[in-house]
Amino acid sequence: MSLSEYNMEKENLSVVLHSQGDLRLEQRPIPEPGPNEVLLQMHSVGICGSDVHYWQNGRIGDFVVKKPMVLGHEAAGRVVKVGSAVKNLKEGDRVAVEPGVPREMDEFFKSGNYNLSPTIFFCATPPDDGNLCRFYKHSANFCYKLPDNVTYEEGALIEPLSVGIHACRRAGVTLGSSVLICGAGPIGLVCLLVAKAMGASQVVISDLSADRLVMAKELGADFPLTVKRGDGPEELAKRVEGMLGAQPHITIECTGVESSVQTAIYATRPGGVVVLVGLGAAMTTIPLLNAALREVDIRGVFRYCNTWPMAIAMLASKKVNVAPLVTHRFPLEQAVQAFETTRQGQGVKIMLKCDKTDQNP
Repeated sequence: MSLSEYNMEKENLSVVLHSQGDLRLEQRPIPEPGPNEVLLQMHSVGICGSDVHYWQNGRIGDFVVKKPMVLGHEAAGRVVKVGSAVKNLKEGDRVAVEPGVPREMDEFFKSGNYNLSPTIFFCATPPDDGNLCRFYKHSANFCYKLPDNVTYEEGALIEPLSVGIHACRRAGVTLGSSVLICGAGPIGLVCLLVAKAMGASQVVISDLSADRLVMAKELGADFPLTVKRGDGPEELAKRVEGMLGAQPHITIECTGVESSVQTAIYATRPGGVVVLVGLGAAMTTIPLLNAALREVDIRGVFRYCNTWPMAIAMLASKKVNVAPLVTHRFPLEQAVQAFETTRQGQGVKIMLKCDKTDQNP
């Protein structure tokens, strides 16, 4: 579609959260890109647990929805207009969107940890609008060109995949690592894919849901571990050790559930690393002395940085296959139904298709 064609349509259907529980589809103006920005016709946008959490609760921690906000931050689209100073992209380029854009060149930016910059812009984190809409403008430096053999949906999945890359880097996953992953939701599954691609020799993955563990097995998990509510953390840690024949070097905790964080610490071998990816209660009781006396490092993860180039290379070379994660697709017009499906915990990754003329992956 040419610029003039869509300007005539003046249609920018957007998924807007007004307040807790109040999700609406509404028309917004098509934005005009600044000198360093591009205007994208959005194609595929995944629904994340955080989008649903904002809808259901109106906040995540200190981030509170105070004014209407467009949701969506797992996205890929096509460049339809280019800002005057943009050199890296042209009209028609297919791109994946990195949703976190630093607003200033502070110490975090300079040290390469721009995800930690307190003033960063981030799609669909109050008060910043996301990209679950027909047309969206974004910093050209944070739009990455997709190779021809990588689909728009795979491009949108680079966002969750990046969480896995950042978590595995923070954990130090390398050739021969043994890894426990707690939780087989979308983030647990991308951590599994990345850990395997980075050389992990054996991966145990745990979840309450047998269905999710079936998918985990198909994606390369060596040992699926079914957890029941009420299982003791120390007992679960022993089961993990029994499966591997030794305690894992690394545990990646993706649930945020207190008992699961406790399991992660008990399960990890002395001198090993626990990485906390899942978000739980602000105050969590953990066996800190156990970790301290065994020199188990506990590391936090906040989103990601410098991951899109690696993710694109992994997808283009077919070292990582994220396509099976998409279990449901909805046109943008059915966004509320798609959100309801996600809230009910159906499937793994639900994808919204924003381009009326192209609903393909």
